[in-house]
Amino acid sequence: MSNPYVSSAIPSPCYVLNEALLKRNLELMQYVQQQSGAQIILALKGFSMWSAFPLVRQYLVGCTASSVWEAKLAYEEFGREVHAYAPGYKQADIDTLLPLVNHISFNSVGQWQRYAEQTIAAGVSPGLRVNPEHQEAATELYDPSAPGSRLGIRAVELEGVDLTGVEGLHVHNLCECDSMALERTLAAVEEKFGHLLHDMKWLNLGGGHLMTRAGYDVEHLIKQLKRVREQYQIEVILEPGSAVAWQTGPLVAEVVDIVENAGKIAILDVSATGHMPDVLEMPYRPAVTGADLPHKLAYTYKLGGNSCLAGDVIGEYSFAEPLQPGSRIIFEDMMHYTMVKSTFFNGVEHPSIGILREDGSFDLKRKFSYEDFRARLS
Repeated sequence: MSNPYVSSAIPSPCYVLNEALLKRNLELMQYVQQQSGAQIILALKGFSMWSAFPLVRQYLVGCTASSVWEAKLAYEEFGREVHAYAPGYKQADIDTLLPLVNHISFNSVGQWQRYAEQTIAAGVSPGLRVNPEHQEAATELYDPSAPGSRLGIRAVELEGVDLTGVEGLHVHNLCECDSMALERTLAAVEEKFGHLLHDMKWLNLGGGHLMTRAGYDVEHLIKQLKRVREQYQIEVILEPGSAVAWQTGPLVAEVVDIVENAGKIAILDVSATGHMPDVLEMPYRPAVTGADLPHKLAYTYKLGGNSCLAGDVIGEYSFAEPLQPGSRIIFEDMMHYTMVKSTFFNGVEHPSIGILREDGSFDLKRKFSYEDFRARLS
């Protein structure tokens, strides 16, 4: 079977969403909602491709926003519930957010006290983000419960605080974790904040529930969600980002040139720092279709980006056939936490955005131009 991403109909570079694969993930999430009674909303920080919202909103009840602009996007383009959380709000943020959102979570007691009266008067359901001080994330960069974290209120900080008007608790400490990590997290939450849950209307368990990954124990997840919902008679909310768009499409790139320096280096038409920054930040090694570890196959190349940053390097890969200018390089699983982080650094061409439809046709949704680059500056 031929690879659909090498089609000449797809430009390079391009982020390509596979509609059928997204639908498969959403159907699984719909099953989790039906069986557990929990609600799943889309975390825009992980996947905010609004041209896909007409499909996503058939399955998920809303979005969660980490900023005013994300909340506006959810309100205008998704059109269902909008939940919000950010580490800190200015007065202007609150003034803009309250007409847009249904739930809002505050990161500190001080923020809650500052905006409580205005939030309640607006009819928005207020919550507090709490820190269970329980670590599950494998990468420190993404661990909200690491010592010294600025995210969430510790139990000691709530002692003696008047919580009148607070309707929910928001917990987020997972990152691409399994359901056993959730079970351990729930135990920590109940130990530190269980005395508050009976008085709450909702519990938001944040993201990091990678239920669409192969091998994830979906039935165990459902069991955990049902137990909490029934024990505390509370609405349970999940807001995954990665799980929605997990394995739903690649970043398509091409080889521009081959150079030699202690081995062969393929210069691509994409940039690690500009178009897939987690490669450098985590760091991590993205999978490439048809490629293997260095020297496993006949031809080994270092894949390098097209910016002037010396460290704009994706890594070493081996291929069964030699690469040449025009060869397609397919970076797999690039729809979540990649496109949302891309930049116009160095003025290099930004990848287009498109959808591979279920019928096999390609729908180009956006091609970026010099004017887009210019508009980011002044």
